[in-house]
Amino acid sequence: METANHVDQLIAGWIDDVKAERITISDAVWNTAIACVGWPYVFGAWGEYCTPSNRKRRARDDHPTIISACQVLNGKSSVCTGCKWYPEQCNVRMFDCRGFTDWCLKQFGIDLKGEGSTSQWNSDNWSLKGSISDIPDDTLVCLFVQKGKSMEHTGFGYKGQSCECSSGVQYFAKRKAKWTHFAVPKGIGGNMPDYRPTLRRGDKGEYVTLAQTLLYQKGYDLGKCGIDGSFGAATEKAVRQFQRDNGLKVDGIVGQQTWNALQSGEGSLYTVTIPHLPKYKAEGLINTYPGAYMTEEKG
Repeated sequence: METANHVDQLIAGWIDDVKAERITISDAVWNTAIACVGWPYVFGAWGEYCTPSNRKRRARDDHPTIISACQVLNGKSSVCTGCKWYPEQCNVRMFDCRGFTDWCLKQFGIDLKGEGSTSQWNSDNWSLKGSISDIPDDTLVCLFVQKGKSMEHTGFGYKGQSCECSSGVQYFAKRKAKWTHFAVPKGIGGNMPDYRPTLRRGDKGEYVTLAQTLLYQKGYDLGKCGIDGSFGAATEKAVRQFQRDNGLKVDGIVGQQTWNALQSGEGSLYTVTIPHLPKYKAEGLINTYPGAYMTEEKG
């Protein structure tokens, strides 16, 4: 277990490395989180030193381990020495889950708004967030566990790994299945324009609008609702037809392969001429297919 003084020195070096572009901020924040492994969990703590006085200030009835884990406060010792968090005169920091992510990010100029996991999630801290099924593993993210309408826990995720402060700061080489959502802090990964989440029936939002727009531009029927940002039956039918036309797995789900095909210029294109149509039918086709036009027949 590293001491706080040593970690502070490491952070100073990682800040220089980020400025010199030798490492990314994702790497620097992740390195900081891993360097804190073994440091204690104390509810309400945001990175202050783990001392008897700081623990006593955070003490509360529903978190009895704040007192019981401290040999001074539980009466086993008259001086602060001998516990598992005593490498050098109380020289470690203590956190709760949202205090841990906030403190690590703050070392590199990223300050999360919100006092708890739910308020952090609901604040404008993020350049991107979504379901855990769409997590981008090539950038550092904050992980969340949703329970009902609230986020009850948070931590870090990076390249399939995770680090969190629950029973102390812990590292997991394989991210646990409990995490339900992710969020990319502003200043870490930008908007990642090449990132597209997996879409399926029932989804809503700007990415659905984008997929619908691409389908519409390629001539696929989106039904009466058209481009409305809601992935309904008509959109699913259009996706399935697009997948069928482009040799993709026909499942009605816009995954990465379907995104790539939608955003590419590949695939056969055809021009259809339909002669002898009444004006109202011709206008109806023009309104349905972008880029279509009509010419009046003479004679």
